[in-house]
Amino acid sequence: MLDPLKTSSYDYDLPNELIATHPVSPADAARLLVYDRKTQTITHTTFKSLMDYLPENLSVFLNDTKVIKARIFGKKESGGKIELLLNKPLFMDRYLVMTRGRVKLGTEIFFDKGLMAEVLELNEDGSRVVKFFKDGKKIEFLELVEILNEIGHLPLPPYMNREDDKQDEEDYQTLFAKNYGAVAAPTASLHFTPELLDNIKNKFDVNYLTLHVGAGTFKPVDADDILDHPMHSEYFEIGREAKESLDKAQKVLAVGTTVTRTVEYYSRTNMIQGECDLFLNPSNKPIKVDCLLTNFHLPKSTLIMLIASFVGLEKTLEIYNEAIKEKYRFYSYGDGMLII
Repeated sequence: MLDPLKTSSYDYDLPNELIATHPVSPADAARLLVYDRKTQTITHTTFKSLMDYLPENLSVFLNDTKVIKARIFGKKESGGKIELLLNKPLFMDRYLVMTRGRVKLGTEIFFDKGLMAEVLELNEDGSRVVKFFKDGKKIEFLELVEILNEIGHLPLPPYMNREDDKQDEEDYQTLFAKNYGAVAAPTASLHFTPELLDNIKNKFDVNYLTLHVGAGTFKPVDADDILDHPMHSEYFEIGREAKESLDKAQKVLAVGTTVTRTVEYYSRTNMIQGECDLFLNPSNKPIKVDCLLTNFHLPKSTLIMLIASFVGLEKTLEIYNEAIKEKYRFYSYGDGMLII
C-alpha cells in the first residue's frame, strides 16, 4: 500500500531509452504534459503552446543562476589523479567539494592555470572542504569561476552517462543565466526560446530570483521515512523587485523546483537571502506557489516528493506512468509538465 511518508512509495520503473541525453531543438519543441487540478485532466501538448494553458493574473518567477564549469581534473604531488566537483562556496574562502581519488587532510591537488586546492576537512558524507590558491595566493570566488570556465567541464548529471561537449555550454544554461554559482541547471527553464520568453513577458509580470543549485539536488533519499532525510541547503537571494512582486502577487507560477523552494522558504521565514533547506512533500505543502512548471524527476528523489506536495502521491505516480506510456523524455534535458 502506498504511504506518502515512505521513500519506497516514490519509486517507478523508467525505460533507459526515455532518459534524455540531449535536448530537442528548438527548445520549445519539447513536449509538455499539463495537469489541471480542478478538472483532474491531463493534456498533451508542447512548450510552444505554453501560453494557452497559463491562467490570467499570473506572476511568473524564474531562477537566474548560472552553471559553473565545476568539474575539474588534477593531480596530487605523488602523481595520483583526482577529479574534483565544486559544490558551493562556504565562508572564509572555503569551498564544499566532492572528490574522486584518495585524499587526506592537507592533500594538495594541482590543476592547470596555476590552480591548487588544499584539503582542509573530510566530512562523513564524503564531501570535502578545500581552499583554492592560484600561483600560491588565495583567490576570490569570481576569479576562481574564471579559471574553472577555462579548465573545467560542465557537470552534466551522472544519468546522462556521457561527457560534456561544446554544445552543452549553450544547451545547459538558461537564456537568462546571470549569477554564477550553480552546479546544475534549473532545467525547467531550458525550454524557453527568446520568442516564448518575450510572449510571457508581454502578458505577465515576470521576475527573477537566484538559487544556486547544488550537487545535493541529485542526492537520493536513503532513509525509509522521508521525514528522516537530511535536506541539503542551497544559497538563495531574492532582490527588491522580486520581493515586492511576490508580496502582491495574486497567483504565482514557479518555473522549476528551485524557484518553488525559494518562494516557499521566503513565505515561511520572510528571509530574502541565505541558505534554503526547505523540503516540500505531502506533509509540507506549498502555501504561496499556485502553478508549477517543471521537468520529470528521479525516483525516490526530494524533487518527485515536491511534485507530490502539489498533487498528492497517487496522482503524481499516475501522471508519471502516463508520461512513460506516452514516451515522454525524462530528466534534465527531457520534456516537462505544467501543474495548474
